[in-house]
Amino acid sequence: MSSIPFKLIECPRDAMQGIRDFIPTKSKSNYINSLLKVGFDTIDFGSFVSPKAIPQLIDTAAVLAQLDLSNTNSKLLSIIANIRGAIDACNFEEIDYLGFPFSISETFQQRNTNSSINQSLIRVDEIQNLCVKHNKTMVVYISMAFGNPYGDLWAPEIAIEWTQKLANDFGIKVIALSDTTGVSNPENISQLFSSLIPEFPDLEIGAHLHTTPDAWEEKVHAAVASGCTRFDAAIKGFGGCPMAADDLTGNLPTENLLSYFDKKSQNTGINIGAFEDSTTIADKLFNSYH
Repeated sequence: MSSIPFKLIECPRDAMQGIRDFIPTKSKSNYINSLLKVGFDTIDFGSFVSPKAIPQLIDTAAVLAQLDLSNTNSKLLSIIANIRGAIDACNFEEIDYLGFPFSISETFQQRNTNSSINQSLIRVDEIQNLCVKHNKTMVVYISMAFGNPYGDLWAPEIAIEWTQKLANDFGIKVIALSDTTGVSNPENISQLFSSLIPEFPDLEIGAHLHTTPDAWEEKVHAAVASGCTRFDAAIKGFGGCPMAADDLTGNLPTENLLSYFDKKSQNTGINIGAFEDSTTIADKLFNSYH
């Protein structure tokens, strides 16, 4: 069995945020508490962003207060979009990672965070300084890393250049290449990861992939073959990609990822019994809102 330390990041925040009907705080915390028993490296559990932008996650602080962290090694990640959200997240010792979406599409960056790319670079600098001060780690999600549906200039080299800049100029240690609209394929996945991972051996470069049900394995294989050891996923692929042209495009299903690693005899450290319990809860929770 391989001893490569694969990191699996489970993303209930991504699964929940697009649901219109408000999910009760207790239902959220019960589900996340089940995930904390599974053995994931990190749980992307909530966000400190404008309630107008994502009303579903207005109760992130209340959810956090109901989490049982006494018997878990999983770390907590919260998404933030500006310095105000970062300050809010830094008030909680329980949160290890602050995730910031940084789009290399000018159009999408304006839509997602209401700022230009240059303004977002200033935010990256401010948030990174705040993270260092409060002993947090900033995770930058490079969205539109694999393609751009808005007509903005895109090429793999652009994603590579932005990764280099964030690592070299701002001291970012964790970057997730993000397939915002499901346009990644084995070719561009291989090109990005195989270019960046050898160049930055001390930089943790992860994959946040969206996929259709028939394309997930070739995408995962391309990333693993190119040296990627950090993967975001969501049980049953819940959540996903509202900007994608195909309604079948969603998050990478965690159970598919685990099946892939099992076939390859890769050690993930996942407690399968606890994972099955979480899957049962997820089915009941999300199917009642879909």
